[in-house]
Amino acid sequence: MARSRLSRVAGAAIGRPVVSAGVAAALLTTAAVSAASSGGAASAEALTFAVDGLTSSASTEQSKTQQEDVARVAADRSATNAQRAAAAARNAQVERAKAAALAKARKEAAERAARAAERERIIANAQKDPKAVARMLLPEFGYSSAQWPCLDQLWIGESDWRWWVANPSSGAYGIPQSLPGDKMATMGSDWRTNPVTQIRWGLDYIKKSYGTPCNALDTWQSRSPHWY
Repeated sequence: MARSRLSRVAGAAIGRPVVSAGVAAALLTTAAVSAASSGGAASAEALTFAVDGLTSSASTEQSKTQQEDVARVAADRSATNAQRAAAAARNAQVERAKAAALAKARKEAAERAARAAERERIIANAQKDPKAVARMLLPEFGYSSAQWPCLDQLWIGESDWRWWVANPSSGAYGIPQSLPGDKMATMGSDWRTNPVTQIRWGLDYIKKSYGTPCNALDTWQSRSPHWY
C-alpha cells in the first residue's frame, strides 16, 4: 500500500515541470511522511536522502547560474568601457589634430602678415635705404642672397646707390644708371624719384642681358671705362 502511494507521488512529480528545489523537496517530504505513517520507515529514509540530494543539486546549479550571470555582466561592462575608451581616444586625437591645424594656420597667417608689414615698411623707406629694397626684390627675379654682394658692388660703382644721380656726360640716370633714364618708365612713371621702380628695372635689365648680377659685375669689371 505504501509503495503504491509512493509510486503515484513520484509519477506526479515526474509528469509536471519542476518549479523549484523547495517545491520538489516539499512534495518528496510529504510522500516520506505518508510512507512513514504506513510503516515504510526504510522507504521514507531513502526518500529523505533523495530530497537532500535534489536540494543540493538545485542549489549548486543555481549558484553556477548566478556566477555565470555575474561573469557575463562583468564582461559586457568591460567591453562597453573599452568601446567608450576607444571612442574617447579617437575623439581626442581628432580634436588634437584640429587644434594643431588651426594653430599652424594662425601661425602662417601671422607670418604672412609680418612679411607684408615689413615689405610695406621697406618700400615706404626706399629713398633712405634702397639697398633693403634690392635685397627684398632679389628672389622675385630668381636670385638667391649669394648674388647680393655682386649687385651691391656693381651699383656702388655705377651710382653709389643714389637714386637721383645723373651722369653729366652720358645722361645715364638713377641707381642702375639707365641710359637714357626714361627707359625705366617701363617699370613705372615715377622712375625719376622712386628707387623701387629703378631697382626693378635694373634687375630686369641684368636678368635679360647677363643672367645674374655676378655675371654683370664680371662684364663691368672687364671694361674700361666700366659699364654694363
